[in-house]
Order: sequence, then C-alpha cells, then structure tokens
Amino acid sequence: MSATARPRRAALATVLCAATLALGATACGPFPDLGSGSASGSGADKPKATGPFAELTGPEVADKAMTATKSAKSLSLDLDLKTSDGPMKAYVSTGRQGRCAGTMTIGATGTAEFVHPAGQAVYMRLDKAFLKEQTKGESPDVRRKVIRKLMGRWIKTGAKSPDAKGMLDLCDLKSLLSDFEGPYTGLKKGKETTVDGQKALPLTDSDGGEKIAIYVATEGTPYVLRIVTTGGKEPGTMTFSHYDEPVEAKAPPKKDVLDEKSLG
Repeated sequence: MSATARPRRAALATVLCAATLALGATACGPFPDLGSGSASGSGADKPKATGPFAELTGPEVADKAMTATKSAKSLSLDLDLKTSDGPMKAYVSTGRQGRCAGTMTIGATGTAEFVHPAGQAVYMRLDKAFLKEQTKGESPDVRRKVIRKLMGRWIKTGAKSPDAKGMLDLCDLKSLLSDFEGPYTGLKKGKETTVDGQKALPLTDSDGGEKIAIYVATEGTPYVLRIVTTGGKEPGTMTFSHYDEPVEAKAPPKKDVLDEKSLG
C-alpha cells in the first residue's frame, strides 16, 4: 500500500466516526431535569373548573402526555438546538418497527443524512461542507480524494456496529424522551394556544435562569407537540409531529453505497 493510500483510508474512517459521534450527541438533549423545579407547584397548581384537562394538575397532564407520546407507533421530530459546539438542527422520522430516517446540520454548514431500514444496515451520506470540516487535518491531496470518494455516496455500516450507535440512539423514541421522565412537580398549566395549527396546553416550569414549556395536544390523543427550553447554556426546541404515520426509510440503490469495510 502506498504512503498516500494509508492516510486517505484513515481519513475516510475518521470522517465516519466523527459523523456518528456528532449525530449521537444530540440524543443527550440540552433540556433541564423536569423534576428539579419547585415542589410547591403540586400543591398550588389546583385544577380549574373549565378548560382543557380541567380535572388534572399540570404534573398530571405532563404524565398523561408523556405516556401517550411514548406509546406512539411512529413520529417525526424537528430539533433546533444551541449547544456548546454551536447550533445543531435535525429532522428525524422514527417508528417502533425500527425504521428511521433523517438529516442533521451541525454548525453553520455541514449536513448528514441517515437511513435505517428495519432490521437492516445503517446508511449515512455527508455533504461537501461536512466532509471538508472533518478532513481539515489532512493534506490537500488526501482531502480531495476523500471528498471525491464519499461525495454523493452512502456509507453502509452494520446496525450493531459501534459506529452506528449514535444514529440509532437518535432513532430510539425511548432514548429521545428519557431526559423528560417525571416527576413533573413544578409544571403549571398555562392558557390554551396553538402549535402549528393544533390546539395545545402549555405546561411551564423554571429552574434558575432556565425555563421549559411543554405543549400538549388538547384535541384527540394528548401527544406532546413541542418542548421549548429558554435560558441556560443550551436552549433549544423539539417539535413532534406526524404521529402514527408510516416512516419512509428505504435502503439506497446499491450503486450509490460504499461499505464501511472498504474505508479501511
């Protein structure tokens, strides 16, 4: 193997690793512990005689909404976060059958697409900006060859591969909602509003300089429609939609796929 080929193969593997780690980072979520708010909310938050969920307190509404959301067969999630590493955006559709597909943009530029057909391999495609960012430490010649080899191609890896863990965590509905487990002692009910045209009841809480608002559908199944965190070090928004709709996650054409093993 030539001296040029060795760093090029190493660079290809580095790009894959960096992308999967970046994708997995969002699964942790920037949101505060919902159980850390003032416990006095459970006593002061008396249900009103009228309005959505009139017979329930704020914490009871949150518990009902989270139970419904975690029971959904599928959903789409739109993430817009500000992290210590810069802005991060993603759109993911995931279902209980294992199918998942989405995109993620890290920083001002650099987008990764990923697809996980049920019970099959995981596929990822990186745009030119992402590839340039991840090969900064390589020589100009190696960077050109890496970009030429991966540009427009899907990288295939096994669903059980450590490299796929970050993406599959992002596709795991239970994992995505793990940061929002109860108790929801500090949440208080607000005035009914709308989220993308759907009627919703906001539930709010604060912890120091950080505030959270959970918007729960008031018509039909009480799904969570949006979670917004403001203040603090990592504010962000999670918008949930397309509940119980089919997830389109088909394997790319073979001619457009590179197996991870070929990257060295």
